[in-house]
Order: sequence, then C-alpha cells, then structure tokens
Amino acid sequence: MSKQFASLSFLIAALLLPCGAQTRGTPSDPDLTRWKVHDRSRPAAPLITPGTPGTQENPGRAPSDAIVLFNGKDLSKWESARGGAAKWRVHDGYLEIVPGTGDIHTVQSFGDCQLHVEWATPNPPQKHDQERGNSGVYLMSKYEFQVLDSYQNKTYADGQAASVYGQYPPLVNASLPPGEWQTYEIIFHGPRFDSGGKLLRLAHMTVLHNGVLVQDNVALTGPTAYMARPPYAPHPQKLPLLLQDHDQSGRYRNIWIRELNDWDSE
Repeated sequence: MSKQFASLSFLIAALLLPCGAQTRGTPSDPDLTRWKVHDRSRPAAPLITPGTPGTQENPGRAPSDAIVLFNGKDLSKWESARGGAAKWRVHDGYLEIVPGTGDIHTVQSFGDCQLHVEWATPNPPQKHDQERGNSGVYLMSKYEFQVLDSYQNKTYADGQAASVYGQYPPLVNASLPPGEWQTYEIIFHGPRFDSGGKLLRLAHMTVLHNGVLVQDNVALTGPTAYMARPPYAPHPQKLPLLLQDHDQSGRYRNIWIRELNDWDSE
C-alpha cells in the first residue's frame, strides 16, 4: 500500500466517525497530541496480575483488576429482571438456568468493557434449531450476543452461537460439542448520545469465541431484537449486564468484567 493511499484511507476512516466521537489511533485521539514521541514523563500503564486460562475441569482465574460477577458460589451480584432475588441455581461451581424463572441481570451497571463469559449447553442435546441451549448475553441489557448449541445444529445465520443477534453472523463457527465449556471474550464499546438524545457514536463489538475471532469491531445498528432491527434510543451510559432465560437449560461459570477507561470523553 502506498503512503498516499494509506493516508487517504486513514482520513476517510476518521471522517466516517459519528460527530463528536473519538477513537483511539485517529487524529481525534488526544493522546497523540498530548505527549511527545517516547516522552519519559508519560504515565506508564498500571500494573495488574493477568488471569489464567481455564480448562474443561477448571475455570481459571480472572485478572486482578476485574470485577468477578460470578465466583461459583452465590448470586450476590445478580437479581431477577422481574424484581427480587435471582432464581437460577448454583451447583458445583456453575450457574444453571432454571427455565421459566426469567432473565437475571447484574446489580451493578456497566458500559464500555471487556467481558469474559464461559457457558455450556445441555448434553445430550435437546431438540434442534433455536430450541437447543438457547440463551444470550446482553450488554447493557439491550445488545444480545447469542448463546446456542451450534455444533452440528442448523439455524439462521444471524442467530447461531457467537452472532450479534439479528445483525451479524460470526466469521466462523468455532463451537465445541454440547456439554463442553466454551468461552466468549467480548470487547464492547457502548453508544454515546448528547444531552439532547442525538446519537454521537454507534455501539461496537469485538468477540473471540474459544480463542477465535468471530466479530471484528462490528458496528451495531441499534438494540437487538427478534425479526426486527429497532433504531437507537437514548439511554444511560451504563446499564446492567443481562443473561437470558429462553425457557431452555444451560450453564454459565467464570463471569468477570473489566471496565474500560472512558477515554473518549477526556
């Protein structure tokens, strides 16, 4: 690629950003003008202890700066979306959906984040298509990342495992067999609205499924929905994380989240 073409592509990408938005690595990023190159007075990154990878037998450990949302012992950080205590079951270090009891969401609200979730669908499989271990991880309770047994199970592309439901199918199907623990590593940047409710920035999502890139910084069209693509509507910058009860069995474990710095408002 020529330097001229690269510069033009960079400029076009910057111009395509929603008005008022800032993205790291573009001319609107204040860090590129605030510091000289190799400035030794520039603050160093904070030191953390990395997490450890899990196995089928053990979930691993979260990074030291993560908020552990489910520790395998209790539901103290969750409540029912219908109100009151969460009614899902905790057993042997995992969280199990109790079909019909309703969705659950975190007590705390979150916005831009790195979210780690491990999940497993029933073995032997139950039914087929969308009735096979169906659940979902909802960022900000509005933007669903699909959970489904997609191992040798045909369904519509934007509803299989690792899809942004109703919007983006995964780049590849990296599903493991039913009953095995699978991982989602989700990088999420929520939308931004001005004081009058005007949309300034689309929500974006990057996801690895079992260590494989399946969503590459996709721009969401709005909240996710069945058979619809509703537009964005103004909402708070932080909202609870929600796990879906789709009247089917499924399990979750090792759920942790790292809040990302809100550098776009600096």
